[in-house]
Amino acid sequence: MTTAPPPPLPGSTPPASTDPDEELRVLIQKLARRIRNERGGEGITDSQLGVLWLLTSEGRSTPGQLAERERVSAPAMNRTINALESAGLVARTPSDEDARCVWVTLTDEGEQVVAETRRLRTQWFHDRLDELSDDERAALEAARPVLRKLADS
Repeated sequence: MTTAPPPPLPGSTPPASTDPDEELRVLIQKLARRIRNERGGEGITDSQLGVLWLLTSEGRSTPGQLAERERVSAPAMNRTINALESAGLVARTPSDEDARCVWVTLTDEGEQVVAETRRLRTQWFHDRLDELSDDERAALEAARPVLRKLADS
């Protein structure tokens, strides 16, 4: 009787996949995770940061709009907004046109967290690019249209 190999130890690298598509997916996922680790603000979660990015790019939104864009339930978005509001990163203001509507907007502190996150991520990425050879840089540049196509799909 054969037994399965033991699971990898925490922190160890699992064996490489024999599927090149799977390996590429894992590499892109690791790169994205590494970039996401660079962030401003103490204790900000990915979900919270996603809301801050949306408010930065699209301006004020209702909780329902934010939930739809982030593909989460209304109660989950309400918890995220509550945490951001408690941290002073967003503000809720009633709508002048509809008493049932509340607008969520970034505060100055929220804008600072987004700006610092952008700065940290850009710096990290530039530092990694600076470590590449000219040939590696050219290969990455050649892949830009394909990466854009995948990202926009």
